[in-house]
Amino acid sequence: MGLNFAGKDILIDRINRAVGNDCPYEITTCLRKALCDCIGDSDIRLPDVVFQPISDRYARREIHSDPERGYCVIAMTWGPGQGTPIHDHSGMWCVEGVWSGCIEVVQYQLLDQEGDRFRFEQVGSIMAGCGSAGSLIPPHEYHTICNADQDKPAVSLHIYSGPMTSCNIFEQRDSDWHIRVARRLSLD
Repeated sequence: MGLNFAGKDILIDRINRAVGNDCPYEITTCLRKALCDCIGDSDIRLPDVVFQPISDRYARREIHSDPERGYCVIAMTWGPGQGTPIHDHSGMWCVEGVWSGCIEVVQYQLLDQEGDRFRFEQVGSIMAGCGSAGSLIPPHEYHTICNADQDKPAVSLHIYSGPMTSCNIFEQRDSDWHIRVARRLSLD
């Protein structure tokens, strides 16, 4: 399943070794290292389509899914200035690595909730360059991602604990509150 490319077997082997644990913290720690190693491995060359942005939104392309272990690998292509609203990962852990370019990840902490109204506080911002990787483990999963570069695309690889087919986005309604909206995710 997914796209074929040179070195895919190396990438998948390293991921499989990293996910062979029950603890999300150990899995994501091992995956961050494995993903950084893969990004620097010249024998692994993602397919050309992964480097082609879509004009009106970021692209999501499935690299691999593993029904036995449950995880999936998605390449995201960020055109200049493209990004996400505040969103969650529907309770799934994720490891994100920057394959090319640079992305900004802004992390948020949930301060208050009243029904579908949420109030967040920005708690960190990271400019992640090529070769870097980070992770999200629920309940610390609220964040935005964007390609801060206005001239060049960026590519990030995301390894999720399961198929990432939906998430919640949080649309700002006033200066303090956001409304939760379920979003269905598609592949390109």
